[in-house]
Amino acid sequence: MTFVQRMVGAARLDARVYEEVEADHGATGQALGVVVLSAAAAGLGAGAGLGGLIGFSLASLVSWVVWAWLIWLIGARLMPEADTRADVGELLRTLGFAAAPGIVRVLGVLPFFGRLAFVVAALWMLVTMVVAVRQALDYRSTGRAIVVCLLGWLVHIAVFGLLIRAARVAAF
Repeated sequence: MTFVQRMVGAARLDARVYEEVEADHGATGQALGVVVLSAAAAGLGAGAGLGGLIGFSLASLVSWVVWAWLIWLIGARLMPEADTRADVGELLRTLGFAAAPGIVRVLGVLPFFGRLAFVVAALWMLVTMVVAVRQALDYRSTGRAIVVCLLGWLVHIAVFGLLIRAARVAAF
């Protein structure tokens, strides 16, 4: 399957694509590419300029790694099912491809589609992340994947909120 076919399949919630990239150790670079493309689309769609584009990309890369680690910790260590076998690399690959719908954020440059593109992308990416987590952690239950994603998201937001506050304090 090609890179583009994987991206389209991931966006279409095709569980086979997530299983394929989970098992393909060579797909980590492709997953990184999806994260960068999605971040670039967000930067372009937000009209953030070159500095914003670089900032979006760097923040997305850090977020991707932190998110994968948190999901591994919560899903594979704290809330595993009997068949759960996963490592951070598998989650990096599946979650990277789950960012594929974020590319629609480039439509944010269009006056009418601005906010709508970002809302649609956020909701779509949330659903793809649940599928990615379910497949990477070998869950039978989509509900468990939703709970793991929700808990990971809450911790993720708290950590990044603290980092942003610390950066503001350090700037003064």
